[in-house]
Amino acid sequence: MQKTILIVEDEFIIAMDLKVILERLGWRVLGPVPKVANALRLLEDELPTLALLDVNLGDQLVTPVAEALRSRGVPFAVASAYDKPELIGGAVLAGVPNAGKPTSEWSLLEVLAKLSPP
Repeated sequence: MQKTILIVEDEFIIAMDLKVILERLGWRVLGPVPKVANALRLLEDELPTLALLDVNLGDQLVTPVAEALRSRGVPFAVASAYDKPELIGGAVLAGVPNAGKPTSEWSLLEVLAKLSPP
């Protein structure tokens, strides 16, 4: 079965860049979605293998999505310029791998390797 990844990112160019990289690496991408409500709706229909989250989504924080993923047992990472995303998005983001922003393909691969089940 093909691995799926949910991308939650509000910056269109970054979201499309991540989507292209991940699809080239063989992932099926859910989204990308720019808002918490969109992500939560997607999670009602399908659970991804992994998720990649931006911390700030315009005037929203991704925290409710991270909490929903954690409660469903879905591993996730952030793509953030913040050194400590948990200071912005709350304790649910503590210790979560960070691909950085801007994200390089190498950083993305490294984070995916940490999250992917064997």
